[in-house]
Amino acid sequence: MATKRIAAITMARNDEFFLSRWIQYYGNLFGTENLYIYLDGTDQEIPENAGSAHVEKLPHTDMSRSAGDKYRINLISDLANKLLSEYDIVIGCDCDEFLVVDPNCKMDLSKYLSQSNFNTTLSGLGLDVGQHLTHEKTLDTSKPFLSQREYALLSTRYTKPVVINRPVRWGSGFHRVQNHNFHIDKNLYLLHFGAVDMDMLVAKAANRGADWVNHLKRRGNGTINDVTHRHARGEFWIKLSRIIQTYIRAPYAWNKPNMLGMKWVVKIPERLKKSGV
Repeated sequence: MATKRIAAITMARNDEFFLSRWIQYYGNLFGTENLYIYLDGTDQEIPENAGSAHVEKLPHTDMSRSAGDKYRINLISDLANKLLSEYDIVIGCDCDEFLVVDPNCKMDLSKYLSQSNFNTTLSGLGLDVGQHLTHEKTLDTSKPFLSQREYALLSTRYTKPVVINRPVRWGSGFHRVQNHNFHIDKNLYLLHFGAVDMDMLVAKAANRGADWVNHLKRRGNGTINDVTHRHARGEFWIKLSRIIQTYIRAPYAWNKPNMLGMKWVVKIPERLKKSGV
């Protein structure tokens, strides 16, 4: 089967570390010439490893969080729909999110998506990776994430329809596709690393002011708190979560997955380290 043309798109601001990792991961899979990046602010630095990626700097405008989210997702939806005139598949996600195919499939993401027959959208199961403050050290930024982190929160928030093969309108944060249902692939995971390191979160908070640092130190981070203090379950619970999220929907959000408020922390399957993330 011929490999389909696949593009990956994201938008970032003041996030060069994660953006560089995003470029490295998706660039290795699809070629940097098939990456499309919006930088929110003309002052933003283009990562050194951008290669042939299509990078566009946009003037930054201060907005409320809600307005900013809508502005960004509309830009990305417009870009994705335009790209689908020359690409078979487009992946859209934040720069701290990595779509991974189960190594048991013995093929990379490009080949896996090329042989996948899906209608409009495809999602991986969301794994919100966090630092276990008791067992895990500060992140070594020169090494892969999964060589240093072993736990994740099973999160409907990150079970996102990030893969599309026809024009759609994403909802804010890629959390849903308007007027389309969810299709969670049995072999895909979407790994989110926003809470991968507490020191990194504190450093980001410091840029926003002392109140943010004090709040973080007092309340902690939700994902890190859950990963540190909740019992870690095995892979059976990952499979069960995939089933629950496939079939359970809230009546007011039928196109978003639901886990009935359950919070399950799991040990990340060892084989996912082969992804290199």
